[in-house]
Amino acid sequence: MTEQPPEQPLEQPPTRRAALLLAATALVTVCAPSAGARAARTPGGGAARPAARHPASLEGVWRMDGYGTLVTIDSRRLRTYETTAVSCLPGSADGVRTGPPDAAGRVEFAVPDAARVTVAPHSPGVARLSIQDNVGYRTLHRIAALPARCHRRPAKDPRTVFDVFWHTYAENYPFFAAKGTDWAAVRARYRPRVTARTTDDELFAVLRGMIEPLHDGHTNLSAGPGRVYAGARPGTTAPTPALLRQVDAAVAAALGRDVTLRRWAGGALSYADLPGRLGYLRITSFHGYTDRDDHESDVAELDRALNAVFTPGRTSGPRALRGLVVDLRLNGGGSDRLGLRVASRLTGRPYLAYRKHARNDPADPRKFTPAQPARVRPHDGPRYTGPLALLTGPLTISAGETFAQALLGRAPAPVRIGENTQGVFSDTLDRALPNGWRFALPNEEFLTAEGRTFDGTGIPPTVRVPVFAAEDLAARRDPALSRARALLAAGHPMS
Repeated sequence: MTEQPPEQPLEQPPTRRAALLLAATALVTVCAPSAGARAARTPGGGAARPAARHPASLEGVWRMDGYGTLVTIDSRRLRTYETTAVSCLPGSADGVRTGPPDAAGRVEFAVPDAARVTVAPHSPGVARLSIQDNVGYRTLHRIAALPARCHRRPAKDPRTVFDVFWHTYAENYPFFAAKGTDWAAVRARYRPRVTARTTDDELFAVLRGMIEPLHDGHTNLSAGPGRVYAGARPGTTAPTPALLRQVDAAVAAALGRDVTLRRWAGGALSYADLPGRLGYLRITSFHGYTDRDDHESDVAELDRALNAVFTPGRTSGPRALRGLVVDLRLNGGGSDRLGLRVASRLTGRPYLAYRKHARNDPADPRKFTPAQPARVRPHDGPRYTGPLALLTGPLTISAGETFAQALLGRAPAPVRIGENTQGVFSDTLDRALPNGWRFALPNEEFLTAEGRTFDGTGIPPTVRVPVFAAEDLAARRDPALSRARALLAAGHPMS
């Protein structure tokens, strides 16, 4: 395999998990417009034009369905509060309005180091909030005031920290039943171990011990140097630089010596034409494509790569691709919107990608917000609609998995080759503890049209082939990629 000079300086991008820190993202809304304006009368008795509707004041306090979040808004700024039954801590969001409302009443807020937030009135006392790099919206309801506990400085003793941690999971985590976990029993087991004299090392060990049995790749805890934990499904091997070098060598051998691989986005996106009018598209991240590290830059760089890949010559005519391999085996996640943007280049018809909802009852993990559909809509330009082989494995994580799920409804459906994905689809709910420690957990489900989720198990392959097995890497073999090429070259029907 040969490589063209890189589109940007080449480096292996780190495997990413979902970086959508929802509760820490700016969350804001507007009050619904006033009730429909009555038609005024002109002095001559004719009907005047109805008075224009104006969004009501942004100022006030709002409660979000799901997510355990409150929002306060004054004349210019907004702040978030992270709440449980026993706590109310200031969130990290601090947004500034970018301008006046548009004709529909939508307002945009800029948040430092985060995606922009757009909010729109929906009905009296209710509004919808959307985050630029996130799929769907959140519903907010106006409330009278912040709870009294939001105005008190939180205690930082070990038992208070424990209680906030336990309640956050108790009120937001949707998968206790699926994991076979009795969370009340976890509290009964661990809380007696925490006292006013518990050290930071001992408290970290307790909190880690509570969530480690969940084996959930979207759970993590950061308590300072040397005290960091991130969950994973059993058997998952974290990618090291040495492993990534071996993977690159095996992929290169499977592609062939005379294949030219083009790269974009610092190596996160790459493409090669293969013999037999096949194509190979590798995506290792849906985030951080440029040094600017913002969503607009990611979109622009992704579109630049996709425009170079899905040309008229590759998508139609006598030299069009007969098959395409999409490799997600090292995709660590990012923005679900970018995944849908790629999917739009792979279909000629609109279809349901998935439905998404969030846990919405602190006392009952079976209750969720109404499921919102996310759809794949064909790109207005060249699209590839032929046979597709999708390579997945346990390091296909988060937005990599939602992208794979978005392709399940494609026609023809992709043949999925490799191993199960990691099984973590939800955006992460990022939280702070009273002592300054940070942690995260999932609180959403991504549903198929039939209402199924793949959380925990991951999306299974249709053709099971080992992914990056030690003996294959040592021999510079990539059996999954080789199988995909063989099936596509033989015109294997996709299913």
